[in-house]
Amino acid sequence: MKVNAVNGFARILKAEGIPWVSCYPTSPVNNALGEEGVPILMMGEERFAVAVADAFSRVTCGKQIGACTVMAGLNAAGIQMAYGAVAQAWEDSSPVLVIAEGVGPGATRHTHYDIGEAFKSVTKWVGEIGRPELVPDYLRRAFTHLRSGRPGPVLLLIPRDLGQYDEAEHPYSPVKGWRTGPDPDDVTSAIKALSAAKDPLLFVGEGVLYADATAELLRFAEAAQVPVLTTLKGKSAFPENHPLSVGVRGSLAERFLRKCDLLFAVGASLFPNRFSHAIPDAERKTIVQCTVDTLDLNRSYETRHAVVGDAKLTLQALHDELSRRGAPKKNAALVEEIRAAKQEFLAKFRPWMESTETPLNPYRVLGDLMKVLDPKNSFVTADSGNTRDQTSTVYEAQIPRGFLGWGNVSTLGFSLAGAVGAKLAYPNRQCVHITGDAGVCYMMGNFEAVARYGIGITTLHINNGGYSGYGPGFWGAGHDPYTWKVSDHSKACMASMAKAVGFHSEDVDKPSEIIPALKRALDENARGRPAFVEFLCSHHPVHGGWVRSA
Repeated sequence: MKVNAVNGFARILKAEGIPWVSCYPTSPVNNALGEEGVPILMMGEERFAVAVADAFSRVTCGKQIGACTVMAGLNAAGIQMAYGAVAQAWEDSSPVLVIAEGVGPGATRHTHYDIGEAFKSVTKWVGEIGRPELVPDYLRRAFTHLRSGRPGPVLLLIPRDLGQYDEAEHPYSPVKGWRTGPDPDDVTSAIKALSAAKDPLLFVGEGVLYADATAELLRFAEAAQVPVLTTLKGKSAFPENHPLSVGVRGSLAERFLRKCDLLFAVGASLFPNRFSHAIPDAERKTIVQCTVDTLDLNRSYETRHAVVGDAKLTLQALHDELSRRGAPKKNAALVEEIRAAKQEFLAKFRPWMESTETPLNPYRVLGDLMKVLDPKNSFVTADSGNTRDQTSTVYEAQIPRGFLGWGNVSTLGFSLAGAVGAKLAYPNRQCVHITGDAGVCYMMGNFEAVARYGIGITTLHINNGGYSGYGPGFWGAGHDPYTWKVSDHSKACMASMAKAVGFHSEDVDKPSEIIPALKRALDENARGRPAFVEFLCSHHPVHGGWVRSA
């Protein structure tokens, strides 16, 4: 039986378990998706459509693939607008499927922009479908890339009037994806090095989450009796209320990172960027790196021992080898050292998290948020800038993907997409994102879509009037953002904006009102209504940075 190429494309997405496709505003595939029973979620602009699909892939750790469509074809305008979002997915290794209109055979291009060439540097693969019967083949290749190896985005280009193909002659079966196991000799060498170390440290990245290996990580860490530090993107891969957790940043993490004589990395590239740790005194440490991608090896530091393979299979093999050699007994002295260091670390933040000052201290908002949320059934993420730095330092993640960290080339406004993706993936979770003044401006056009679809998330706006926190005088004379006062709030009330498009919204300027406002927001979420709570905060400095010096 013959089928139009776009309908065959849509049927394959449905067979692959794609639950919905985010878009803006249209593409040749959209009508076919509707005809084949795959829901379309229309967002407010292209970047956000990609971001929601990206977030869905991240929070489900790739077990479900987020898909989106954007306009392209002869004029290419929509796909150009989406470039930054695809680049972010590439940098953060997120397996998102981006679909756009291709230029059909014999068509005259109306632009100098070559879509396929432009996106090759920010995708695992670009597939330009030139004949209808190639639809199944190209989708097989796409899902192979999406489900195997190091995650990353894939772009498929399909022309509007490609024609028909016979489904019986070109059948399709869903792609399972493939994992690779480690070399047993490498596993043995790694465990020998770990056993010989005096002060080892487990350095955990997002690869553990994508490999669905959090249970294996917990089992290995407890067997090895080693402190665990995660990267920002790896935050939530290990429960931060665990006695072996040293968190993700700040003096606690820094203490163990500087102290270790062996750094045992799992699922981390070890590539130092603006929002990740450099390894201090790296030349005097032994580095063991367990990664799925050989490009990570010897990239930033000398890799003394490499274990190449899927993180889940690798951690299973490491645990088996450790057990064979005789795992160490529980290290009570280490657990007490971590406990005491954690108390010392929190002692700096606790007064701010309990502050009664006005304007509000942003750490008080975060402290009260942790009192309200169910740590076993919630999701939190924060926008780039001060909100990311403050939240990731003190928020305690207890379940996998209870927190979404990101940062390499993070675009302002992504936290809204993160919360939307999480709520679509986990409808029963409390989903909250935290953003600042500049972040709200980036996401403003998409609040309407969140309300239109009844996605019950909460936006916490830390309004300190700093607009990205670039400091006094950054904007030049007469444009200093730090002249903001509480009395200026009436000039630009973001909560009023959110209310106008259908959100439950309110302003909070007293510490005693924080918890009641948060509870009201979550109650509205439970009824399928998004909420926006604007907190009038002070310009409190960020504390607890990354270790930058080597």
